[in-house]
Amino acid sequence: MFALLSAVRKLISRPLRPPLLALAAALGLAACDPGAAPGPSTGPRVDPRGAVPVALLVPSGSGQASDAVLARALENAARLAISDLDAVRIDLRVYPTTGQPAGAAAAAVRAVNEGARIILGPVFGAEANAAGIAVAGAGVNVLSFSNNADIAGGNVFVLGPTFQNTANRLVRYAAARGKGRIVILHERNTVGEIGRRAVAQAIAAAGATPAGTESFEFSQAGVVAAVPGIAARVRASGADAVFLTSDTAGALPLLTQLLSENGLSPEDTQYIGLTRWDIPAATLALPGIQGGWFALPDPDLSARFAARYSVAFGEGPHPIAGLAYDGIAAIGALIQAGRGDALTREALTQPSGFVGVNGVFRLLADGTNERGLAVAQVLNRQVTVIDPAPRSFVGAGF
Repeated sequence: MFALLSAVRKLISRPLRPPLLALAAALGLAACDPGAAPGPSTGPRVDPRGAVPVALLVPSGSGQASDAVLARALENAARLAISDLDAVRIDLRVYPTTGQPAGAAAAAVRAVNEGARIILGPVFGAEANAAGIAVAGAGVNVLSFSNNADIAGGNVFVLGPTFQNTANRLVRYAAARGKGRIVILHERNTVGEIGRRAVAQAIAAAGATPAGTESFEFSQAGVVAAVPGIAARVRASGADAVFLTSDTAGALPLLTQLLSENGLSPEDTQYIGLTRWDIPAATLALPGIQGGWFALPDPDLSARFAARYSVAFGEGPHPIAGLAYDGIAAIGALIQAGRGDALTREALTQPSGFVGVNGVFRLLADGTNERGLAVAQVLNRQVTVIDPAPRSFVGAGF
């Protein structure tokens, strides 16, 4: 057994904790029917020649400093996007939600009563669900910053990157490169199950081969107890790759360390990650993830946005600030087309999509989204892009 790096020691010296999506998944499963077929055209008409009222719902007023920072970043990014629009006027109106469903619902109703033609935000899944329900009768669409696909549908869209989008990109890439016999490895909790489902659907859609599903109790003891058997079964399956749903704040450091120590070599069986393996940057030093693949937004475009934001506001952007820019960019592009129905579901889900600060994206009829992602590999403790993000929805990458 090789010695653990100090970074690994720190990561495994405390209880594993699930990523933030777990909270969103637990809170926001009710009301907007994600399985419902798209109905008639929804969305109030706009005058593309005038200033279009757009409501931005942010989590300020909660008393949490982190929410205040996030709220400021989202507003900054939205205003930066407005400054980039050509021949389009947007009347941005900012509403605090306190980060709670009741606050989001009240803010959404107030915004619509005051003339908002579309709602951008809120952040959390339960908030977005509540806001969507509150204004559904008015036919107003909600472009939330959530990544929880379970609350998407009806008049609610999620702008955040989804597990399904990431899984689809990585499985297609793996299958095209002879790594299409895949074992899914997930933690036994809500987020792990969501991830498992996304990868399984991606395997089926890509015509890849399911080589088995393995799981473990979400605890340090659970990982340690399960890994020897998991490694043996993956080797026996003849799998080309193992797709891990774990993230760096949870089981990933210990899991990849022990899999390698138990004879599951990344050189023979490709490790693929459903989450970002470059956040935090210290993750790149972990020995167990060397050679692994993961997906990320176009790094060149992301860097340009970060630089512009820093110049404009004197600080770096919050990790999800770009979603506010994307939302305004999409709204502006549709209004610029000069149509009164620019903010209906049909317009929002145009197949050609939009260009945002992290690359191309489009909203789907089920309320989720598809984003152009790059495939990266961890090599020598650095991120190396091995398949660039597509710049349109035609050709490679989709």
